[in-house]
Amino acid sequence: MIKKPELLATAASLEEAAILLNAGADALLIGDDRFGMRLAGHFSLDDTAAVIDMAHARGCKVYSSLGGLMPNRLLDELPIYVLAIGALGIDGAEFGDPAVLAAVKQEAPSLKLHWNAEMTSTNYATANYWGRKGASRVVLARELNMEEMTEMVPLLEVEAQVQVHGMTNIYHSKRKLVQSYMSHQGRPSDGGSLGKERGLFLIEAERQDEKFPIYEDENGTHIMSSDDICILEDLHILMEAGVQSLKIEGLLKPIAYNAAVVKAYRKAIDLYAADPEGYAFQEEWLDGIKGLQDPERELSFGFFYKEQVF
Repeated sequence: MIKKPELLATAASLEEAAILLNAGADALLIGDDRFGMRLAGHFSLDDTAAVIDMAHARGCKVYSSLGGLMPNRLLDELPIYVLAIGALGIDGAEFGDPAVLAAVKQEAPSLKLHWNAEMTSTNYATANYWGRKGASRVVLARELNMEEMTEMVPLLEVEAQVQVHGMTNIYHSKRKLVQSYMSHQGRPSDGGSLGKERGLFLIEAERQDEKFPIYEDENGTHIMSSDDICILEDLHILMEAGVQSLKIEGLLKPIAYNAAVVKAYRKAIDLYAADPEGYAFQEEWLDGIKGLQDPERELSFGFFYKEQVF
């Protein structure tokens, strides 16, 4: 048997956290909307403590997303939050801003750091630089293709994490673009939600069959991909390369869907680890996912088999 990669999933609530752990997730990514970016849901410190207790009782881990763009107004609150989650026993934190690294070193120096710079984490030299600064893992850019990822892993001095399923962000702005657009149209949004639950989307003139979810929160405007990554068929390539963490992005997905995804990837990981030589993907492993897949969203390989685009 080989060492199994971690199966990481995002959770939007305490209920979903329990269901995803039952489905086979090894780790959960949660966070506070003030400091995280595009979180599946907001977790208070009390909720965070509950998830940590729940996960640790199963031998699983919980990571906090601190990947937001940190404005000056949050720099006083950040160390307080880092100290609090460190005291609760959080297992690690994602970051992109060096202010987070500094806060962790000061307030929770034993906390593992995962460097996530979104689309700019594209080479091993920069990843290793952050490793020498204190990061233990790099979240590889989703715009990298399979060859670039697998060639990079042996050159890394830190662990590698790859998103293997779910939607991806294709545009972000700190500006309130949807609110401005609606105001321009004479449709004031005061008191109305423009968040994830609203179900807003964009359509391009030349691709009117594709919907790009768009929402606003305190971090600004987010436009998401019109399809969902699904690399289950070629998951063994990433495992063979030695990728240590495989992430399922559950943003804007029902709990039942995310649970089905976790179960499918759990099966693939376990079977490959037990017998790499005899492993073979089975198309029926996708049945549970396809049965719950939004018919307006295609399952795709994302950038895994495309030319470099960043």
